[in-house]
Amino acid sequence: MAIVDSHHHLWHPHADRYLVDAFQADIEKSGHRVVASVYVEGGAMHRQHGPEALRPVGEAEFVAGMAAMSASGAFGPTRCCEAFVGAADLTLGDDVDEVLDALDTASGGRLRGIRGTAIWDADVSVNSGTRPFAPRGLLLDPKFRAGVARLAERKLVYDAWQYYPQLPELCTLADALPTATLVVNHCGGLLGVGPYATPENFANWKRMVAEAARRPNVLMKLGGLAGRRTGFGYEGRRTLPTLGDLVGDWKPYVETCIELFGAHRCMFETNFPVDQIAGDYQMIWNVFKMITANCTPEEKAKLFSETARRTYRMS
Repeated sequence: MAIVDSHHHLWHPHADRYLVDAFQADIEKSGHRVVASVYVEGGAMHRQHGPEALRPVGEAEFVAGMAAMSASGAFGPTRCCEAFVGAADLTLGDDVDEVLDALDTASGGRLRGIRGTAIWDADVSVNSGTRPFAPRGLLLDPKFRAGVARLAERKLVYDAWQYYPQLPELCTLADALPTATLVVNHCGGLLGVGPYATPENFANWKRMVAEAARRPNVLMKLGGLAGRRTGFGYEGRRTLPTLGDLVGDWKPYVETCIELFGAHRCMFETNFPVDQIAGDYQMIWNVFKMITANCTPEEKAKLFSETARRTYRMS
């Protein structure tokens, strides 16, 4: 079965150097037929000089280099970084066009969207510290919305990264910009620590995800469930969780998203290398295949490749 990894990162320098050679080695070792991937911004290689708004263009240049290495075929047949979701300050509104143009040019025409990091919560303990909180209510900011409107006009995707209690704000954004395509990251931004470590948390998460699913211009990425914020506790284990552990932990969330959005609006992501805290690349895809064992071949094709291809305009 052909697979498109709809969400991964590469980076260096970082606590764990992870470039295209390492990524493709993980793909080759996994035994899964990953044919292409979508690189999503991770703050890598931003320029250290020049206008602040244009500093994320350094990551686009980095992506172009990684894609060229992949295209050589020296590391395997996967078309890594075929599509690129970059970073830009969307509160620039109409002025974000200069940044979008620069990102597209520097990435070799691979730009397909922008990820807006809007995470915020009243309890600061839910943030693991990898990204600072965005300003409260960013998704409601008129300037930010003007930036998302520019994405829609340019046929670019808005990749949404917020916590699940912020999904009502995202719903109002979807309603205000019905022609925009909003792709929600990481099963809606699950929280399961601090004030969210309660018996009713799943029901609360499901209710808000269901509201998002009622907006036809909103799609969902399935994955990104390994971080500390989710409450599964992988970071505190001496040994990696088993296949059964991960299927048991993730299945209720993945199945609920597929049920609410439909396979045509869902796509799998590994969130690698971040989610290797839960298992290697082979394990992540094994979990997703186990969870979807009862899906039809047509549903699997959408979940594992076709939705991502259509959304990010991939060959």
